[in-house]
Amino acid sequence: MEAPARSPDGSERCPQARELVASSTGSTLCMSSSRSESVWTGSTARSRWDIYRKPLVVMAVGAAVFLFGVVITSLACFLKEHKKVYKMSGPAFLSLGLMLLVCGLVWVPIIRKKQKQRQKSQFLQSLKSFFFNR
Repeated sequence: MEAPARSPDGSERCPQARELVASSTGSTLCMSSSRSESVWTGSTARSRWDIYRKPLVVMAVGAAVFLFGVVITSLACFLKEHKKVYKMSGPAFLSLGLMLLVCGLVWVPIIRKKQKQRQKSQFLQSLKSFFFNR
């Protein structure tokens, strides 16, 4: 058994070092962050909603802002009062909504490509471990 860890001055025991000694894994860098472990470990299968949630939300918000911009721009055509405000804010909402919509649409193929690369990597790692661990 290893000697208990002491503080730099040598007078008292350090509880963090005791936890590190008792740890069965060699890596203690990401021990406290369960989120970082869940991102990098592929042991749990994620649902399609978990994978595509963020791009879908961005696309939905973008579509809503774009439609709001269409309404504001059309109000500039029909209403005579506050016409300058509608003419200035309508295209701003149109462009912002279109930007968010396109960002979400581009994000989906990027996620698909990363998933395919991850599957290939996992397959190659399993082949490597099969052949080299004999």
